[in-house]
Amino acid sequence: MDLAAQTDLVLWLAFAVAFIFGAISQKTHFCTMGAVSDIVNMDDWSRMRMWLLAIGVAILGAAGLHAAGLIDLDKTFYRAAPFTWLSYLVGGGCFGVGMVLASGCGSKTLIRIGGGNLKSVVVFLVLGVVAYMTMRGVLAVFRVNLLDSFVWPLAGAQDLPAMLVRAGLEPKWAFWLPVLGIGGGLTVFALIRREFWTLDNLLGGFGVGLAIVAAWYVSGHLGYLPEHPETLEEAFLATNSGRMEALTFVAPQAYTLELLMLWSDSSRKMSFAIAVVLGVISGAWLSALLTRSFRWEGFASIEDTASHLLGAALMGFGGVVAMGCTVGQGISGFSTLALGSVLTFLAIVGAATATLKFQYWRLMRG
Repeated sequence: MDLAAQTDLVLWLAFAVAFIFGAISQKTHFCTMGAVSDIVNMDDWSRMRMWLLAIGVAILGAAGLHAAGLIDLDKTFYRAAPFTWLSYLVGGGCFGVGMVLASGCGSKTLIRIGGGNLKSVVVFLVLGVVAYMTMRGVLAVFRVNLLDSFVWPLAGAQDLPAMLVRAGLEPKWAFWLPVLGIGGGLTVFALIRREFWTLDNLLGGFGVGLAIVAAWYVSGHLGYLPEHPETLEEAFLATNSGRMEALTFVAPQAYTLELLMLWSDSSRKMSFAIAVVLGVISGAWLSALLTRSFRWEGFASIEDTASHLLGAALMGFGGVVAMGCTVGQGISGFSTLALGSVLTFLAIVGAATATLKFQYWRLMRG
């Protein structure tokens, strides 16, 4: 297969995986903000179990691909990045607050766009612009000079298996113990309650988890070049980061806006991340039509508008600072067992919980 054909294959498969992710998420109401909200407001763990099941399946699946030699998780930026602990905490906290104010996280924004929600179109635009400002604009200076300067020095990679090896554990056990303990444990926790066993819950948990695994395979195996014919260096085709990627939904929205704005610039190309954004919207749109749930929705008030604008800005900033969102760090990054992904996951859930409780307090006070 020539290079152009291989790149096209990666892009189309990325679109297909994201299409399935979007359709499943729309059909099953897979929503990370909704999962936290259900617990806080109704003590209902169904959607949280769905999210945890997706994480468990993604961990087990990604580990299986790694063990079979089909992908190398050490080549992801989740494991290789320095442990910028303050960025994970601040970014995850901002994202958690933002997704509550904006009625959903980055992936939910795309899913709601597919379902006809005009509020989410505004969130998409603001999130993308602020994310770009945080990656390369005025907010990048603050991010790099302050937040990213707080680094916990590690002797090597930040993933749990590598840390266990450095602690003296045999590599084989260091790999499988956290994989089976965390991935298997989360899967068992999600499935142990019989009332959880509904079609939507199982489809959402297994479907989203397997979509992450499929994305790793497409980017990390089908898109992998040991030696690029032009640069003579190792490469992953069509990725913005230069490393293999899975599903994440903050920076990709910025890249999508960038491509749309600079379309006539021949140096701008379709990427794995942009194909994922388009795939999720398309999959959610088709699912909404088939389930007859598509409907137009706009802002209800000035307060509703302001809340979504602020939430979108916080998600754009927080998602870049923390290097991912509820799916990017919470599932894709978590599947690599990177310590930063676990910390970001906890920061997002903690901040979202606090924000929901504050909103409930305001409502009761009013």
